[in-house]
Amino acid sequence: MARQLPLLLALICVLVGPILLRPKGEGILLAGERTVVIITPNNESIRSEYGRAFEDWYRAKHGQRVHVDWRIPGGTSEIGRYIDAEFIASFQNYWLGALHRPWSKLVESSFSNRKVTLGPDPAKDTPEQQARRAFLDSQIGSKLDLFFGGGAYDSQQAAGKGFLVDCGFLKEHPEMFGDGPGQIPKVVSGEPYWDPQGRWIGTVISSFGICYNPETLQRLGIAQPPKRWADLTSPQYFHAIALANPTQSGSVNKTFEMVIQQQIQERLGGRKVTPEEEQAAVREGWVAGMRLLMKIGANARYFTDSSTKIALDVAAGEAAAGMTIDFYGRFQNEAVRQPDGSSRLQYVNAEGGTSFGVDPIGLFRGAPNREVAKEFIAFLMSPEGQKLWNWKVGTPGGPKHYALRRLPILPAMYAPKYREFRSDPDVDPYAQAREFVYHDQWTAALFRQIAFIFRVMCIDSHEELQHAWEALQVAQFPPEATRAFEDVSVVDYAAATGRIRESLGGPDRIHEVQLAKELADHFRAQYIRVAELARAGR
Repeated sequence: MARQLPLLLALICVLVGPILLRPKGEGILLAGERTVVIITPNNESIRSEYGRAFEDWYRAKHGQRVHVDWRIPGGTSEIGRYIDAEFIASFQNYWLGALHRPWSKLVESSFSNRKVTLGPDPAKDTPEQQARRAFLDSQIGSKLDLFFGGGAYDSQQAAGKGFLVDCGFLKEHPEMFGDGPGQIPKVVSGEPYWDPQGRWIGTVISSFGICYNPETLQRLGIAQPPKRWADLTSPQYFHAIALANPTQSGSVNKTFEMVIQQQIQERLGGRKVTPEEEQAAVREGWVAGMRLLMKIGANARYFTDSSTKIALDVAAGEAAAGMTIDFYGRFQNEAVRQPDGSSRLQYVNAEGGTSFGVDPIGLFRGAPNREVAKEFIAFLMSPEGQKLWNWKVGTPGGPKHYALRRLPILPAMYAPKYREFRSDPDVDPYAQAREFVYHDQWTAALFRQIAFIFRVMCIDSHEELQHAWEALQVAQFPPEATRAFEDVSVVDYAAATGRIRESLGGPDRIHEVQLAKELADHFRAQYIRVAELARAGR
């Protein structure tokens, strides 16, 4: 019986997992009712408004009831792991049951590996190519229809693995996409807005910034509210910053990437430079960004696993400020707004430190409800679907219960005639995006490494980090101790692109675990040494 217990537990997970992922109050399908299964990190307000609106839109268009079945395992990191597990299980069943081939670790690591390229002749395939070709030629699925939300990075990863497929919307509506007037550009401020192969499409625009509580700032004696990422490194914010764990949240990790990108851009200063000068700026900006993140981490009150908690806690006065994606800040500003228009939570885009990216939607390979899923995409990209993002509650075409405070991707939504209906009439991402250009060649390939480094540098060693930071403040930042504190050489750009990237990229996680322990131990020892130097006045 003991030997069969793991198999029994796995069977239980397969049977009840989809049920547990559904929101509370999920109803049973009525006879003749269509359904669409959507996995998403989006909050309850978005799910409520878009679920209701799509069901109404679909019934009016087709004369048939439809039900949106939301699956919410957590943030984008949890979603990524869930999708991986579902496709591995499905492909294993297909490989063993339909193709009658032996399963192995090589097959498991190859079928969704975007680096495995296929030649023109299947007869010459290597074992890795055989697995990859069999997957891409199949219609196996994950029992999911759509991936809705998260950033472009998450959709790019899923598309590269082969999990997302062409939904046909770009081919059916070519007039909507391009660089002409009223079209959705392919790239804005360096951020991709849609996949040329149609595997994902941006639906709404996001930026990154700072939420803060004016009353808490006043209590701490902070005269000026934060505007730039660097403002959060001030010792005045010690124990007062709300942060989330970037290994659990793609949006938080994207925020940290913005910090690094801004530091690189400041070193370039908008000048035309040689490739060698650009690489030097990237290396220097990376180090400067890591030092900023270290100090912000030292000021952190906590590291939550849920990025939505940040704005909630800042509004409640549990923290003075936090780093957040724009709509969490704007939504909570709306939620605690007083009748006189004041609010105990304010949000600002980080000055000169944010791009404007998108939250996409994509169709899964083997989607069980493909046609209904395509209709959801069509609704989402229609004026009716786009108005829900930023229209005020109760306005024509607006949401019924929640002002979502998000920025539509359709340029037509920013026309003057709609100004009176919008919750944020002064925000035009297409105009403001010119202030900052994201350069993916600098840091995009190191997205996972950024989260890993922050974890070992600030989260795993947080107690020692804060002791060192406090000792520096008491001693008024003596030079030797300060230099030792700011030493990030073990996680510099060369280390991130070399040893760290190699450890995180392999199929065996043991190397990642070993490196995490080694680097966390290094930083703990470094911070202990800093505190000793500071107390000695050195």
